[in-house]
Amino acid sequence: MAVVHRLPPRKPEKFGFKKARRTQKTPDVPGQLDIFSAAAAGRIVSLPSRLGAFEEALMLDERGSEAAEKAYRLAIEKGDSLADAYCNLGIIRYHAGDIDEALRCFTQSLKSSPQHFESHYNLANLFFDRGDLDAARVQYELAAAIDDSFANLHFNLGLLLAIAEQYRDAFDAFIRYRSLAPEDEGRIADDLLANLRETLAQVG
Repeated sequence: MAVVHRLPPRKPEKFGFKKARRTQKTPDVPGQLDIFSAAAAGRIVSLPSRLGAFEEALMLDERGSEAAEKAYRLAIEKGDSLADAYCNLGIIRYHAGDIDEALRCFTQSLKSSPQHFESHYNLANLFFDRGDLDAARVQYELAAAIDDSFANLHFNLGLLLAIAEQYRDAFDAFIRYRSLAPEDEGRIADDLLANLRETLAQVG
């Protein structure tokens, strides 16, 4: 009987973590100045120039500064975008090799905001890397229930399902990835889909 190859000889790498930007909106405050109305009326409006604690941390993070971790912790102390700050701090701690602290950060992010997409996705990646495929699948599916349009999620889920020999679900996940990803990026799923077609044909 022919050997069925579920993945190419060199297993493709999954996509990595996703940083949070700012998911918590500033609510409209009664009596707050509407800058668009003010502009229409010809009034000069002074805008605050100083970034909030989370934006400063994110800016440092985007620059690769070691000060980003301290800045995220300061944002957490100030209660500024707690879920986002914990999420991004978790990524930093993961890359520093402190997996337990990364897990705690993602969990705290979700405690602050249970519908936080990036933390569900990042927690899924953490579990995937640790080989806990069942927990990773649950987190990917929770993330997909919040936002089904993030292509990389479906690619990672497809890899996980292929490894777990759940071929039909893996095929469906890669098809979803292919439909969402830009054409040049989507091609990385073509070999996987071809192998899965062959596998599904053989296993019926």
